[in-house]
Amino acid sequence: MNLETKKLVLFGAGKIGRSFIGQLFSRSGYEVVFVDINPGLIEALNQERSYKVFVRDTHPETIVVNNVRGVQGRDIEKVVAEVVSADILAVSVGKNGLRGIVPSLSLGLLEREKANPGRMVDIILAENMRNAAQFLFEELKHALPDHYPLARRVGLVETSIGKMVPLIHDQHDDDLLSVYAEAYNTLIVDKKGFKNPIPSVLGMEAKENMSAWVDRKLFIHNFGHAAVGYMGYVYQPTLFFLWEVLEDDNIRLSVREAMRQSAAALQREHPGVFSKEALQEHIDDLLRRFSNRSLGDTVFRVGCDLYRKLSSDDRVVVPLMSAYNNGLPYERLLDVLALGLRFKAADVDGAMYPRDVEFHKELNEHGTLHVFESVCGFTPEVARLFLNQINERTLLQ
Repeated sequence: MNLETKKLVLFGAGKIGRSFIGQLFSRSGYEVVFVDINPGLIEALNQERSYKVFVRDTHPETIVVNNVRGVQGRDIEKVVAEVVSADILAVSVGKNGLRGIVPSLSLGLLEREKANPGRMVDIILAENMRNAAQFLFEELKHALPDHYPLARRVGLVETSIGKMVPLIHDQHDDDLLSVYAEAYNTLIVDKKGFKNPIPSVLGMEAKENMSAWVDRKLFIHNFGHAAVGYMGYVYQPTLFFLWEVLEDDNIRLSVREAMRQSAAALQREHPGVFSKEALQEHIDDLLRRFSNRSLGDTVFRVGCDLYRKLSSDDRVVVPLMSAYNNGLPYERLLDVLALGLRFKAADVDGAMYPRDVEFHKELNEHGTLHVFESVCGFTPEVARLFLNQINERTLLQ
């Protein structure tokens, strides 16, 4: 390796890690070291030292990602050594996985301080979650000794991950490394999160008001996915793929109108950041991307996991309550919630998501008001109001 090559240590060699973060940094001249607990994946990375990203879009292409290797996440000594010598870090492991990497990450930060006192490091948080920086800061603060200057040494850089990497069913079982993705390749990062100079990385766009961009993903992209899934399941129950659902002009129009109501709520939450025209362009672009046949994205994938997706801090309830609290129209948002309560889509093998079976059991045994309060987080008054409005529109029948 060229001694001048910078090194990214990336916790998480999953689909987003490989198709997006690793790909962008590798193509920008970085050595990319993946830390993962999947032994087969790590072995394959170290054997091949490259992998392929198959872009499935209007103009298909194959991107070869070079200068990569892997470290077994349970080999704490090796992980710590990589953290010590990294130029920049990144994580792409999911909220539940973040706690799992904190022990080795914190040890690495301590050893890094011993080896190079005062040397700062930035961590790109490639996670689809609100307040990811605060979450990881609290976890690291708890794990590190009081004398470690966490706030001065470590930059926690939130991101908005808009790239779609659904499951591909025709991938060969012996092809562990290749990954499929859409062409979208923009990595939005928090400009204020960096301690070091912002690196020059292909596709990286640093934004000032990061919370607004994280919310844009939630209010429009994530919400739009849910809207397609729930409308598709209820109104076109025989259809399996998103692109099929969106060929129904009535559903496409209804999804678009719901996304517009959510976008209006987003504008109210973050005044002056997004224009109505820019958000409309974003909505139309997302509908085009959702309609990408070659991605093979499914109604099941975008709608399942109801306990999470209908929770008080996720894609349906957050924009709904924002619109409600700000006196904005919300009937289309409420429609999506009501249809979500009816969602029972199955995967390619005909099985519902296990937790969705539990969700419907709770719904059937305790009723909609109970779910509105216990899952969606509504007050009893708001729960009754919404249920009455839904019943007037006959969406729970």
